[in-house]
Amino acid sequence: MHDYNRNIFGMHFFWWVIWIVVVLLVVYIVSKQRTNTNKETALEILKKRLAKGEITKVEFEESKKVIKN
Repeated sequence: MHDYNRNIFGMHFFWWVIWIVVVLLVVYIVSKQRTNTNKETALEILKKRLAKGEITKVEFEESKKVIKN
């Protein structure tokens, strides 16, 4: 009745292309969200280092001046 073997570039091919595009789009969106959330400014890093006690208040203020200039 239906001969799907002759129609290799018919709807079966179309659906495979759609699924591949959907998967690639999802991977792209997820990877882009991960890179956007990991970016910290230099001032945020300095604040964390001060909070952890890695640098003193004086070192923080000096570094802050350097960053702003």
